[in-house]
Amino acid sequence: MKGGLVRLRALLDDLTPSERKIGAYILEHPQETVQSSVAQLSERSGGSPAAIIRLCKSLGVTGFQELKLKIAGDLQTNEQFQYTEIRPKDSIESIIQHVSTNNIQSIKDTVHILEPRLVDQAVNMLNGANRIFFYGVGASNLIALDAHYKFMRINRTSFSFADPHMQISSATTLREDDVVVCISYSGETSNVISCLKHAREGGAGTISITKWGSNTLSSLADVPLMITSMESDIRSGATSSRIAQLNVIDILYLAIASRDYNQSVQYLEKSRQAIQEHK
Repeated sequence: MKGGLVRLRALLDDLTPSERKIGAYILEHPQETVQSSVAQLSERSGGSPAAIIRLCKSLGVTGFQELKLKIAGDLQTNEQFQYTEIRPKDSIESIIQHVSTNNIQSIKDTVHILEPRLVDQAVNMLNGANRIFFYGVGASNLIALDAHYKFMRINRTSFSFADPHMQISSATTLREDDVVVCISYSGETSNVISCLKHAREGGAGTISITKWGSNTLSSLADVPLMITSMESDIRSGATSSRIAQLNVIDILYLAIASRDYNQSVQYLEKSRQAIQEHK
């Protein structure tokens, strides 16, 4: 059981002042936290017991005991929860190290919060779909296009549109045997939210891929899948979050392919041979 510190870091800025005060103390003193009671943490952090309970609810855990177990799991792995910034006139060697470290850390952090139960639900939904539509805007549209390409290669009827108007138009035509995957790191992209709402009106199954925490898109989806990545201004191009989103798509794709492994391999080989013939 892991992911307590990851969840806290990802959500810290969105917490109420009273919850943020406790959260900051936990991040600075994780070892003390796992050995504390609610009363002890309240005294040490300067927050109230009620605020600690609210914090646990905000972090999506059942209570303080579960939070301590997740933090203890983080400490046992001895992993560094550290994202690094690109600095003025960094050397090429430094940039290589920083970018790679951030991408690796983003995937590691996402593994700690991605719930296997929800991934299984998403895979079951996708496996039974007649058509799959992937929606995303901007950098998230690149994720949607990648997903469309992957699923198409194993003969799953899938679609992705770069034009936002085409996205909404297609969403209005969806039926109960269709599934949509809506991708938005913030979870607040208006066009993607509209696509999900139209899809729901037609009875289609809905899956979202967003950042961890409370957001509009995940609250509306049947199956909310979440990633985490400490994006900041210098990474406004969604670098490490894009890697984490692609990783989730790969998980879904390979899980679907494994359901009918022999046939999937045949389709992949067939497409590979066709592409080789046209080189």
